[in-house]
Amino acid sequence: MDAKWLAVADEVREAVSAGRPTVALESTLIAHGLPWPANLETAREAETAVRERGAVPATIAVLDGRPTVGLTAAELERIARGGPIHKAGRRDLAPAVALGRTAATTVSATMALAQSAGIRTFATGGIGGAHRESEFDISADLLELGRTPVLVVCSGAKSILDLPRTLEILETHGVPVLGFQTDEFPTFYTAGYSGAVSARVETAAQAAATFAAHVRMGGRGALLAQPCPPDLAVDAESFNRALAEAELDATAERVHGADVTPFLLARLAELTGGKTLAANRALIVNNARLAADVAVALAKLQS
Repeated sequence: MDAKWLAVADEVREAVSAGRPTVALESTLIAHGLPWPANLETAREAETAVRERGAVPATIAVLDGRPTVGLTAAELERIARGGPIHKAGRRDLAPAVALGRTAATTVSATMALAQSAGIRTFATGGIGGAHRESEFDISADLLELGRTPVLVVCSGAKSILDLPRTLEILETHGVPVLGFQTDEFPTFYTAGYSGAVSARVETAAQAAATFAAHVRMGGRGALLAQPCPPDLAVDAESFNRALAEAELDATAERVHGADVTPFLLARLAELTGGKTLAANRALIVNNARLAADVAVALAKLQS
């Protein structure tokens, strides 16, 4: 169950204690991945999608130094409105707590806090991965997947990354990459694929059973990758042109480190006339819905 240093909403704590399905949701995509007010609207839609599928949503963030699992409506809006909201990966949690910061959690930090609260299913848009410009720039999300037993439902890794190398790193860390009704690893919000998944599943029940078997045999995290809705996926050629321009802009403005991804995502939304933003919003909600289905199936297996 949850650690004493963790603030867990009553609804979430009761659901986990009773073995009812619960889905973790990250907050970085709210604070740093989507513009206002689309970020708040999308966060609310994702929570609603989880509830409609019979699970309890638990959006996660650090509030004034307190890791919090299950944000209230007011806390969700606080994160969405921005201001001094830090971006916290796994390594940043301790400084955020010790220094009393408010921080949005990335995939790696959300996984860690979800696991501490007893939540095994987590929905997001796209995970981090290996960056194209540096062989040493590897997202902590990949390492977290290799050590934390949480199933992450996503639409692959973000399209701005080196996706084939990301898959290789996941294999190295023993992370199963399950394709939901697909044999290929999705490319976030673009139309295309970047390599073969390690296994294909057709239903949420199959995904739940595979993850349960993985953990039972000593495995840790796993990915369940679902393609972006095809009617909203961005054409790969036009996306690559926009990405090349956005990367030049990032270089010109000397954007580095953790600021690169949010900068590129915002610039891509501008350059594609909002197409990447629309696709991002749709896949986030779609993944929340699928994660809830998997959480329901996992609860049945557990019972």
